[in-house]
Parts: sequence; C-alpha cells; structure tokens
Amino acid sequence: MEYKYDVDMSAYTSFRTGGKVKRLATAENVEELRELLSELTESGEPHVLLGNGSNTLFVSDMYPGTVVKLGEGFSDISVKDDTLLVCGASALMSKVASAALENSLTGFEFASGIPGSIGGAVFMNAGAYGGEMKDIVELVNVVSPDGRELKTLRPEELDLSYRHSALEETGDIVVSVGLRLTKGDKAEIKTRMSELTRQRNEKQPVQYPSAGSFFKRPAGHFAGKLVEDAGLKGISVGGAQVSSKHAGFVINAAGATPQDIVDLMHLVQNTVYDRTGVMLEPEVRIIDDKYGRN
Repeated sequence: MEYKYDVDMSAYTSFRTGGKVKRLATAENVEELRELLSELTESGEPHVLLGNGSNTLFVSDMYPGTVVKLGEGFSDISVKDDTLLVCGASALMSKVASAALENSLTGFEFASGIPGSIGGAVFMNAGAYGGEMKDIVELVNVVSPDGRELKTLRPEELDLSYRHSALEETGDIVVSVGLRLTKGDKAEIKTRMSELTRQRNEKQPVQYPSAGSFFKRPAGHFAGKLVEDAGLKGISVGGAQVSSKHAGFVINAAGATPQDIVDLMHLVQNTVYDRTGVMLEPEVRIIDDKYGRN
C-alpha cells in the first residue's frame, strides 16, 4: 500500500485542475484494498474511489478524507474461453482495446477511444457511437464498501442503464471485469477503431484537458445541441470554456480553476433551463467536502 498526503489532484484528473486531498491511498491487490476499506469503515473517515480521473473534478481546497486508487496490480488483461476478456479495474480502455484487437475480438470498438479505466466505465455504463458497456459486460467482481465481502455480479444485478449502474447506490468497488466479445477479423476491427478515432478527433476538442461529455443526455434531447442553441458555444468563465468545437464539452482552456468549471456549469444549466425548461445534469463526478460522508 502506498500513501501520499496533502495531494494536489490536478495531476490525477483529466481536467488537469483540482483541489487537494488529505490522503491518497493506492492499493496494489484485493487484500490491500479490503484492509483499507475496513480501516476506513471502522474510523468513519470520508473516502472516495478514483479511477483514472477522466470523469472527476475535485473542487475543495482540501478534501478531508482519503481518496482510494487502484494501482498497477489491478491492470492485468487476459483472455479466457477464447472470447471472455478479463480486465483488472484499473486497466485503461485503450489497453483493453489493444488486447481485444490483438486477440481478434470484436465488440469493444465503440469504447476504444473512451478515456479512463474499465472499472470506471462499468461504474457509469460508459458508451459511445451506439454502444454501451452493458452490451458486453458478462461479470463484474467487486469488493463491498466495508471490505468484508468479495463477490461476482452478473449484468442483471448491475442495473446498467444510461450512464448509470447499481454500483452508484451500493458503493461496491469494481476490482475486475469480464467482457464477452466475439471472434472477428483483425483487419476489420483495426479499421473500425481507426475510423472512430478519426471521427472523435474531428468532432471533439481532444487537444484540451476535459472530462469528455460534461452533461448527461436529457430524454428527447442532445445536451450539446441545447447548449449550442442557447448561444453558449465558446462562452468562458475564467479559464473554463464551453468548447467552440463541440458544445457538449467543457474544457480547461487556460489554467481553469475547479470553481471556474463549476461556475460555468451553473451558467450553462441556468441558461438552458430558462430557455427550454430542461435542467442538464452533469456526467462528471464533482467531489466536495461532503462527498463520501455517511
């Protein structure tokens, strides 16, 4: 187990900005994770799990608890039964995509360009280009929030829906994921991944720090279109900006503070609501002083 104290979280999130946390604890195996969770539960200390930081913003000057991170020991990827890709929770989506390609497994192409870790992708049922994690998840191994129980969950127990899983309510922590893919043609898989990468680079502000799509898609609408139609494309608060390339993205354009991003989020929400009656909800997890408290 590795502990760091008084940690600046800008180095651990894709927004490249953030407040500090009292302690960052990195577990390298399930036993260490369970021991840490047991300790945190017993002490009552607030804590939050951090994946690759691609969908998280720390806004506090000092989060008064522990951020739990899974280390390299959770990044292994292997193939079982020819088509079951078993991935440690901290394995990056890009690495999972490479493993699928190397083993001529199709079904993961839609996710090949999604930033972050496979554990985080399951937690929020990440999706892109018509696919979602729920389409390919066969099993998820989790540790209970108090560290006492290690169990295997099937898709029907995960309540996977649009940018949601039951893990958000239960607090169970993903340690590994089994993805059921199918055998395919390696050249075709590579071509499809390349095409999606091209589309992503053309349409999204990938050159700026961000957390991907900032708002969830409201029923019957597209968040980016609502923001653009409200005249907010390119608008800035401090160093935070609604991307002029894709209005669904909030970017760190010029040394944005966490508060810049939050203030811009509120400006967008209020303007869109006043215009349409639709209240946009953030996809991004916003961690403040109260997050993770009982």
